[in-house]
Amino acid sequence: MAVAIVVAAGRGERLGHDRPKALVPLLGRPLLAWSLEALIGVTSLRRIVVVLPDGEPLPDDPAAWGLGPTSWTAPDGSARVVGVGGGRERSHSVRAGLAATGEGPPDEPVLVHDGARPLVTAALIAACLAGVRDGADAAIAAAAVTDTVKQARPADPSGALPRVDRTLDRSLLWAVQTPQVFRRDVLARALAEPDEVLAAATDDASLVEAAGGDVRLVAAPRSNLKVTLPEDLRLAELLLGDRDRSR
Repeated sequence: MAVAIVVAAGRGERLGHDRPKALVPLLGRPLLAWSLEALIGVTSLRRIVVVLPDGEPLPDDPAAWGLGPTSWTAPDGSARVVGVGGGRERSHSVRAGLAATGEGPPDEPVLVHDGARPLVTAALIAACLAGVRDGADAAIAAAAVTDTVKQARPADPSGALPRVDRTLDRSLLWAVQTPQVFRRDVLARALAEPDEVLAAATDDASLVEAAGGDVRLVAAPRSNLKVTLPEDLRLAELLLGDRDRSR
């Protein structure tokens, strides 16, 4: 079995909304509901913790988010999907989510997913979980970079155009996504770092990587996009519409 943490405590200013990003509507339901639907369908996830902004609880009835009426409960009637408040930084929110998953064995897979990635699939979730079950400390979704990437020099205070320093070898570059899956003990150690270290981390895998952990990449489609800007929301609408029509 495994547990999941969905990080959904971010704000939606860059989307042009004054409400939490994960609750911005996407094809008639909150953005967050799409990834929740995929995770709920993975039967090996015994608990799913949703980290929300303070004052934004999960609805009592999952149907309010376009989900099945029993989506929040396990077959035995216990709570399977629960909500908790987030922290100041993303890593603090993940730490709060990990605490809410309850006790588990050291090697239990813990999946962390951005609620702003609505196109995650059951197949990608399963592949990331399998990476940790096969012995890695972490297995993270990532897409091979296809663009040529330039590294620039630090910004010129005069406002001049950035100067290229060098061209990176794109055959070695991957654009990291979520889900990211970790051994429970590995993630707990990473999240025990001082607050200033957590605040500087751009993702949870970088904390494990810095500690010398074995982090593996799981090839993911570029369609597993993160909704950050209004054009991302429009693209997600098109991709979800195409996916639903092809079923």
